[in-house]
Amino acid sequence: MSDTLVRKAVRDGKGVAMLRCVDGPEGQTIVEAEVVGANGALVRRGPYTFRNAHEAFRFVQEATLALQYLGCVVT
Repeated sequence: MSDTLVRKAVRDGKGVAMLRCVDGPEGQTIVEAEVVGANGALVRRGPYTFRNAHEAFRFVQEATLALQYLGCVVT
């Protein structure tokens, strides 16, 4: 993948989530997630490790779609 893929979700003008896709040290692709909880605290999830960039990108696409269904704007 070599470039970092980042998706940020905003709802009602506030950041609610961030997904970041990076190359792992052994050729895998890693997705890191940060989500703002109901109490406003930042919660880190993952990292989620995928065999290749295609699998990781599909995960990010599905998560992005779910966030959009929940009313978020994703950039």
